[in-house]
Amino acid sequence: MKNNKLLIVGTMAFDEIITPTQASGKILGGAGTYIGLAASYAAAEIGIVSVIGDDFTDQYTSLLTERNIDLSGVTKVSGQNSFYWKGKYHDNMNKRDTLDTQLNVLADFDPVVPDHFKDASVVMLGNLDPAVQQKVLDQLVPNSDRVVLLDTMNFWMDIAMPKLLDVIKHIDVITINDEEALQLSGKTNLVSAAKAIHELGPEYVIIKKGEHGALLFYQDHPFYAPALPLQEVIDPTGAGDSFAGGLSGYLAAHDQLSAISIKQGILHGTAAASICVGAMGTEGLEHAEKQTFLSQLHKLERLRTVS
Repeated sequence: MKNNKLLIVGTMAFDEIITPTQASGKILGGAGTYIGLAASYAAAEIGIVSVIGDDFTDQYTSLLTERNIDLSGVTKVSGQNSFYWKGKYHDNMNKRDTLDTQLNVLADFDPVVPDHFKDASVVMLGNLDPAVQQKVLDQLVPNSDRVVLLDTMNFWMDIAMPKLLDVIKHIDVITINDEEALQLSGKTNLVSAAKAIHELGPEYVIIKKGEHGALLFYQDHPFYAPALPLQEVIDPTGAGDSFAGGLSGYLAAHDQLSAISIKQGILHGTAAASICVGAMGTEGLEHAEKQTFLSQLHKLERLRTVS
């Protein structure tokens, strides 16, 4: 890779989260926000492509710019509100119900990649309409060394599978959860699912299993990264996006894509996710210094050490 630029495509939005113990009210959210904050622990030049409304004031953008995240690719639409999601978690925190979704500015999102990020060595396509993801790819300067990562979900598989498959042909790394992997592949076993997804395009298939860690499938050498055992999970919202941020930030900060760099990136993503779930919304990532992140990373590495 020729530079350490990371281009993130994802929502900058507002969430309202209800857990068994508390309700957040309207707070900062969005995949792009979580990914950017988690990636900012890495020595990378980070830019976000997104769309916001009048309600996304300087109070919120400053949380990102203070972490040296470039927002020149963020379009602000006057007279409209930002994307909004409201959800309620079940008692075990593994399941949630969507109570309200308001697309607002996202309904007509036409992404524009800033010129100085069209040559980004790493592109993280957050969970969005595959048509938007493709528009971003179409604006990039050709670069054979570029690494493209993608996150998606069952919603897009349900309503836009052909477009999603077209995007997947052009990516190197996919991060999805176990249920999504089975749906995307049409298989009933994760190993078979990973092989089928490889054939769609990605060289590296990362299957997230929440509190049970993540699996990397690459050639015939699977890799397992445990999640950090946590005494309490405050809010799982954004954990997957934080994982993607830690992973993509690490890759942007390093010279080349390899199985080793992906494995290290997964550990960085897991550390970021552990910080995310320890507080409501983005609060954990907003306030945790890099030393806290490194401490979580060290705990993960100790889990994998036999002594």
